[in-house]
Amino acid sequence: MILIAGPCVIESRDNLMRIAENLKKYEQMEDIEFYFKASFDKANRTSLESFRGPGLELGLKLLQDVQKEFGFKLLTDVHEVAQVKAVAEVVDVLQIPAFLCRQTDLLVEAARTKRVVNVKKGQFMNPADMEYSALKVLKTRGYDEATYENSQKARLWLTERGSSFGYGNLIVDMRSLLIMREFAPVIFDATHAVQMPGGAGGKSSGKREFVAPLARAAAGVGVDGFFFETHFDPSIALSDGANMLKFDELYSTVNTILAIQHL
Repeated sequence: MILIAGPCVIESRDNLMRIAENLKKYEQMEDIEFYFKASFDKANRTSLESFRGPGLELGLKLLQDVQKEFGFKLLTDVHEVAQVKAVAEVVDVLQIPAFLCRQTDLLVEAARTKRVVNVKKGQFMNPADMEYSALKVLKTRGYDEATYENSQKARLWLTERGSSFGYGNLIVDMRSLLIMREFAPVIFDATHAVQMPGGAGGKSSGKREFVAPLARAAAGVGVDGFFFETHFDPSIALSDGANMLKFDELYSTVNTILAIQHL
């Protein structure tokens, strides 16, 4: 099982290392292929005043520090074509944010690297239409057809994070996991799936009490991996705290979904 976990954004070196220290156990679990996730820039915040992160140069340096200290494989977002080359020199997975999942130049530039490309499904997207986003990566890498097997060979993942449901709310249609899994390995983003965009007056809110139940449901449907944002104290997290898990909640949830997958 692929497991992607870490803080939403790099807040400081101390906080980053503290979170990474608490995730070492997953790197050592035989049933898990672990990736440490943190963003160097949150370029799509609701408000201009929202914390965005340390930026490209310092952020990549801090991610390298995590890799050197803990040996983790790394995942982070890229928002612009100009960022791709530098980020690909540091991380193992280039993540395309949900709002940019149709951004052709960004997808093609990411596909030109040798890194895994993880494309998050836009909240506005029909899951079946993610085949065309997948094909932008696949064709760049020499594959003419979007199939699960071709995506595995091309090192392409797709991530479900919910769909817009009225104003300020998301909902997960579990059918989308099966639809997208026809043409790519699928990751379920359990923490962003409970986000409430703009629900806290200029910033996002969320309902973390639904993270574990949705993760269990996704495990029952069948996915290739899970994405969780986590923090030692979500109440003081500088981004997405309302939908992040505490360390003990993450550990309990991971063990439960592993048990479901082994049924």
